[in-house]
Formats: sequence, structure tokens, C-alpha cells
Amino acid sequence: MIRTATAGDAAGVLAIYAPIILETHTSFELEVPPEEEIARRITSAIAYLVCDLDGRVAGYAYATRWRERPAYRFTAEVSVYVHEAYHRRGIANALYARLFEELRSRDYHRALAAIALPNANSIAFHERFGFTPVGVFREVGLKFDRWWDVGWWERAV
Repeated sequence: MIRTATAGDAAGVLAIYAPIILETHTSFELEVPPEEEIARRITSAIAYLVCDLDGRVAGYAYATRWRERPAYRFTAEVSVYVHEAYHRRGIANALYARLFEELRSRDYHRALAAIALPNANSIAFHERFGFTPVGVFREVGLKFDRWWDVGWWERAV
């Protein structure tokens, strides 16, 4: 079941996100934020959705403001994460489909996705979902004593 996330979902979100922070380069966070910070992010997002399977957060997707200047108010940055135990079950597709419905209902025009490179799976997923590449920022993130590039993809909402 896909539903709007609440602050009470913070622990479930962290169960997915913490290993990504600690073990991969795909998040540029260096330390796992406290549950209270995740709850704040959930409540401050444009839209934040979870896939709830039997009371467990199996995945989540969210949209945040891309930039603060008023002219950007119809552009969102989006992300989706699925717990590794639930990969390849269509959860990310379902989350993004619902997230884009939410964005359209709020008159958003463009969605952007930042992908830390390399990440062939995320690139393939986003491109299947209609995103097109628009550019790469070289060596903009330092994690695990290595510089990482970030690619940007976009699509109409």
C-alpha cells in the first residue's frame, strides 16, 4: 500500500536509508541523521510517500524544492529508495507513479533527479521512467576518500 508518510515513519525510512549512507556512495550524507531529522524531512517535503507492506516501510519516495528562488517553485527534486529485501517487485515504479500524480495535482512542471555516479541501476530506472540526462557535475562530492561525479536527469511532470 502506498500512502503519505508521517513523522511516525521515520524509523522505517532510516532502516532503508542508514545502510545506503554507511555503505554506498549514492547518498552524499556522511553520518546517519537522527530519527527526528528524518521526521522533519518527511513533514517539510513537497510530497513524501511510503510503501507499507504489512506494517513495514518497504520503500519511500519524496519530492523537495529544487532551489529556493521563486522562479523555481514549479520544479522539484525527486528520489526513491527501496529496502533491499523488496527489490525487483515494482515498488519503486509504484512510488514514482504516485509521486508524479501528487506533483501534477500541485501544478509542478519539471522533476529533476541527481544520481551519484557510477550507478547504472538508478540511471536505467530513471530513464525507463522518462527521465533524460542533462549534465554531469564532476567531482562535486567527497566520500570514502574519493571524489564522485553527480549526473542530473530531468522529465516533465
